[in-house]
Amino acid sequence: MKSVVVLIPSPWGAFQAHFCDRGLSRLRFPDASGVGEARLVESLSAEWKEWAAQTEEALSRALAGKPVEVGPPMAVPAWATPFQRAVWEALRRIPPGRTCTYGGLAARIGRPRAARAVGQACGANPWPVLVPCHRVLAADGRLGGFSAGLEWKRRLLEAEGAWPTPGRRGGRAARRGC
Repeated sequence: MKSVVVLIPSPWGAFQAHFCDRGLSRLRFPDASGVGEARLVESLSAEWKEWAAQTEEALSRALAGKPVEVGPPMAVPAWATPFQRAVWEALRRIPPGRTCTYGGLAARIGRPRAARAVGQACGANPWPVLVPCHRVLAADGRLGGFSAGLEWKRRLLEAEGAWPTPGRRGGRAARRGC
């Protein structure tokens, strides 16, 4: 299977987009390890150029707190379980500016006692930001966990208006979506 890593520029730094012959296989945050040999977009095949452009557009919209309507094809990893796939699909249905709890998401997919497993599936999400696992909070409204660190989660939620912005009195509290 062919693969390539492309740096996708953003106002928040360069994200690493890992593509295989089926689409976007992984998205990593700026300064994440494991870049390997990143390629310039100009040196890519036409299909990978298109996927890189779609990823850049989708990432730009997501970082601005806007809905991602079109993105690259997602190459679901072979190791993904049916449960993880269900969680990732449910995450895509949480709109920007809305949040859900791990337990609420578990109930939404028909597994109301699987809140911890939902958290693990969120942590295994290969496409953070585009599949918005940052919109899932702990039952008490705390941030919970996040694979890229809580500062990234807070920053993404603030961009969507789903977390009070520091220094702003009466910042909007998260609006629950499930």
